[in-house]
Amino acid sequence: MKMLRFRSPSLRSLDQETLCTIRLLDDSEISCSIQGIRRRDTRGQYLLDHVCNHYNLLEKDYFGIRYVDPEKQRQACAQQPYTMCFRVKFYPNEPMKIKEELTRYLLYLQLKRDVYHGRLLCPFADAAYLGACIIQAELGDHDPDEHPSDYIRDFKLFPKQSLKLERKIIEIHKSELRAQSAALAELNMLQRAHTLETYGVDPHPCKDFTGSTAFLGFTATGFVVFQGNKRIHLLKWADVSKLKFEGKTFYVIGIQKEKKLVLTFHTSTPAACKHLWKCGVENQAFYKCAKSSQIKTVSSSNIFFKGSRFRYSGRVAKEVIEASSKIQRDPPTVRRAQFGQSRSYHSLSHKNLIMNMEPLVPALPSTNEYEETTTDNVHFQWRRSELDAEVRGHIGSPRGRSAFSVSSLRLFVGTPF
Repeated sequence: MKMLRFRSPSLRSLDQETLCTIRLLDDSEISCSIQGIRRRDTRGQYLLDHVCNHYNLLEKDYFGIRYVDPEKQRQACAQQPYTMCFRVKFYPNEPMKIKEELTRYLLYLQLKRDVYHGRLLCPFADAAYLGACIIQAELGDHDPDEHPSDYIRDFKLFPKQSLKLERKIIEIHKSELRAQSAALAELNMLQRAHTLETYGVDPHPCKDFTGSTAFLGFTATGFVVFQGNKRIHLLKWADVSKLKFEGKTFYVIGIQKEKKLVLTFHTSTPAACKHLWKCGVENQAFYKCAKSSQIKTVSSSNIFFKGSRFRYSGRVAKEVIEASSKIQRDPPTVRRAQFGQSRSYHSLSHKNLIMNMEPLVPALPSTNEYEETTTDNVHFQWRRSELDAEVRGHIGSPRGRSAFSVSSLRLFVGTPF
């Protein structure tokens, strides 16, 4: 099987209309049709611009469009309308430098999804604080007349949600966050989340040189490797000299303690390996370069061998922050999803809504799982079954003119949902 792509259209097919459904971060959907656009990357950019116009969003360089393959089957791309998802692609390293409340709200929605799907691993204290921020943003202040003693059980916030965790969330919601507006509670969540090791990590499952399962990711700091809930490698972007792949093998070449370091990993397919390499190249360019003019085309292999060539062509993080600081307009209205529209709200009255969401959401804890935890430092651990929740790959990015492939072979293809 190969990487899924939109086929390059013939002249005759340019007049054919392509129908797309774009699922937003609050699980609402908008429709879009594409006609007369030849290039794949231009079509992805068209979809992204359509969503940004819908939101009246200016700080759009952090976001991208992803393809959703519910059955993880290649044939899913053969039928219209195609389902795409609007997600954060590059996580801001300093959320306080985001200029507009609208952009912060969209990042908040993304992080809420990351918590829910188990991508943002949290120690117990951080999990409780993040959960309380979500409750404060969704419900406002605690009201004993409206909120029964177990009101947190109406929210599905984490893949596994213990009674002890819920009690701690209630405690923080009642005291620390009282009188905070939704915008302030969301900002507090961003501030805490961005300090966590897995903030912005889109885990790519693979095998290391010993055959052990590892999860690779790219952050604003650099290249990271996790085994279970433990980060075993962090190679800062300044120390990464080259990313390359050959077949199903991915290499990270850098310098650590003034010595050359070569990390080797094996993916399930060559297509997944190539996509992993492209994700690394994009993240390195976005976070490391001071100007987009410094970005160079890179090759996947040695100069003497035939390999893939790729160049990230969007703005870099420093340029995005500088552009944000120059925004001068009346802030756009932030239309927050009402309580009950959120994916984290578990209720039979919303059964039809939940059935239309991405498949394979982490299951609710069983009866024996829903019990008090004896340790004060609980981590939620990445598992392949939980990471199945959102299969995706970017097909568009702000100002980008490079095509983003879609793979039905990997649990996580690319970066955000």
